[in-house]
Amino acid sequence: QVQLVESGGGLVQAGGSLRLSCAASGLTFSRYVMGWFRQAPGKGREFVASIYWRGGSTYYADSAKGRFTISRDNPKNTVYLQMNSLKPEDTAVYYCAADRVGVSITKADYWGQGTQVTVSS
Repeated sequence: QVQLVESGGGLVQAGGSLRLSCAASGLTFSRYVMGWFRQAPGKGREFVASIYWRGGSTYYADSAKGRFTISRDNPKNTVYLQMNSLKPEDTAVYYCAADRVGVSITKADYWGQGTQVTVSS
């Protein structure tokens, strides 16, 4: 059974940092593209960042560029999202997702349950 378990969310002041982790099990992690998405209250889910199998290619939403960094540790079956210079508008539930070819809002083989990030002003 495949599981994606996010952790590292919490409450932080604007300008602060958080590091999210997503631990995967039940799949061959290195064969999956991993992504982070988020959903703010009353809004749809949106793409944040993705990273390809060996970590050589990464992609970011415009809102994440320059502030967030996605990385992966294949031996640990874990993907990370380092978030710096956080803003109140980053408040959302953050989800990780896995897909063998490429992740998007409408396409992912597996989703995690999410972790709440709240940024206070």
